[in-house]
Amino acid sequence: MTQVNPFDESVKSSSRSRSLTEPVAVPPPSIPLGAKRNPVPATPRSMPPSSVPTIRQLVQDAYAKQASDIHLRVGEPVRYRIRGQMIRQNQAAVTPEMFDRFLAEMLTPEQCERFRQEKELDTAIFYPGFVRCRVNCFESLTGGAIVLRLISLEVPTIDRLGLPSVLKHLVSYQQGLILLTGPTGSGKSTSIAAMIRHLNETDQRHIVTIEDPIEYVHTSQNCLISQREVGLHTHEFEHALRAVLREDPDVILIGEMRDRVTVDTALKAAQTGHLVLGTLHTKSAIATVNRLLNIYTPDEQDAMRVQILESLISVVAQQLLPTTDGHRTAVHEILLNTPAMQDYLLKGNDIEAFQLMETGTNEGMQVMNQALCELILLGKITPEDAVKASPDLGDLRRRVRNEGYDPGRSSNREFDPSARDYHPA
Repeated sequence: MTQVNPFDESVKSSSRSRSLTEPVAVPPPSIPLGAKRNPVPATPRSMPPSSVPTIRQLVQDAYAKQASDIHLRVGEPVRYRIRGQMIRQNQAAVTPEMFDRFLAEMLTPEQCERFRQEKELDTAIFYPGFVRCRVNCFESLTGGAIVLRLISLEVPTIDRLGLPSVLKHLVSYQQGLILLTGPTGSGKSTSIAAMIRHLNETDQRHIVTIEDPIEYVHTSQNCLISQREVGLHTHEFEHALRAVLREDPDVILIGEMRDRVTVDTALKAAQTGHLVLGTLHTKSAIATVNRLLNIYTPDEQDAMRVQILESLISVVAQQLLPTTDGHRTAVHEILLNTPAMQDYLLKGNDIEAFQLMETGTNEGMQVMNQALCELILLGKITPEDAVKASPDLGDLRRRVRNEGYDPGRSSNREFDPSARDYHPA
């Protein structure tokens, strides 16, 4: 028996994609994190190397093996990404004929023609009642390639993912900027989806998302949720950004803070009474502020530092690590823009700001090594994996040694819920 981890199923769904309405062999409903389920019967369950599987069969097989991604490339055997590792499957190499069949199964004729012209394509496919897959097709040195990422149809909750409870407090703000950062594949989309679900269940607001492509699909409950996809519901990302302020939003999800136009629009929205959620590919919370400033010229940075810090609510840096029980968990560094923090950051005192994060645990702040040390002591991750994720190995070793790490401690211990509680000062 296995468990489903929503962080391992971080696939984006796209209404631009064609719905595959043919029946799926024994598609089970989404299973909450922590629930038990039987593996999905694949068709066939373990495909012999001589068979030529369909995309649907590959998705079922990958789902049964708890894979997050499927990699198909001409001249190479099929590979699955399982717990972050690329695992080669016992199948024959993909041929050009097989690749064309894969494309025909997933794409419309118009999409196939666009791929031939542009050499790359983003879309998604949907198996009703089973799973969604984000699809990226591209050309490579050896030939065509396809990457599919799997995602559960159910939007996870903050509690189910084991995220810090301070995130519930952050999304209750009426205006400001919340940034969730981390490398690609660190579960940022899943965490933001959980935050939006919490708002949807507990508040009454209008939430507008601008996505490329749409990731998790939200159903309006207490909130009215308007999801827009670039290329389908708007021609250009910049056009949607300009229009969003005229759509009477309370909360705006703009995805990646990719350029100056996006940052300027996010700041304008945050300063005019909206709550804005965005992402960046930075590994630490303090580095995120500097990354935003580097978008501007040196002459503009002093003025923009003031604007950013006046709007900023929090920066949450996230990493995804394998757990000792065969799954993955998110680890966070949390910066809250308190008056003291804002004063340090305005002066460029990054060292003092970092020390404030270390001592501000009662307010919900923490540095990455504090979170890693906690997970090591709970037996949830191995010291080796923590070392790979740590920004300061010496500091992590001192923390673990001072807390009395016991290598023989059971890895089946559960998290202490109070360890993640939010205690405002």
